Amino acid sequence: MKKRLRQRTSRQSGFTLMEIMLVLIIMAAVAGIVAMNVLPQQERANKRAAKAQIGIFKGMISNYRFEVGQLPEKLEDLHVQPTNLTEPTKWIQLVDKPIPNDPWGQPYEYKLSGDTFDLRSMGVDRQSGTEDDITEDTAI
Repeated sequence: MKKRLRQRTSRQSGFTLMEIMLVLIIMAAVAGIVAMNVLPQQERANKRAAKAQIGIFKGMISNYRFEVGQLPEKLEDLHVQPTNLTEPTKWIQLVDKPIPNDPWGQPYEYKLSGDTFDLRSMGVDRQSGTEDDITEDTAI
């Protein structure tokens, strides 16, 4: 009798292949739903981060102009002293680390034009001059 009972319990323990596949399908469906809801949140967070960094850099560029008397020729001039300054003693290091890339891993685009400048992130498509470019004025 004990032998018969032991055989019955050993056959009933464990999961069938169908049960395991059903659980995997449910997990894949839940993962898909989560991904569909999380990915747009990540994109908005990246845009907000780029916009915030641009605002910070613009403030530093204004400080640079006040301290040095001219706009930096490139964004890196906030971190490393340029060699072509008319008065090198006025330069101060405004950024203690190298300028970071935007949230998509690309350098920020800084264009100097006389007394004005443009600072932007090229956005998710990593191409300049497209509609997804991010500036301080970009609506998110």
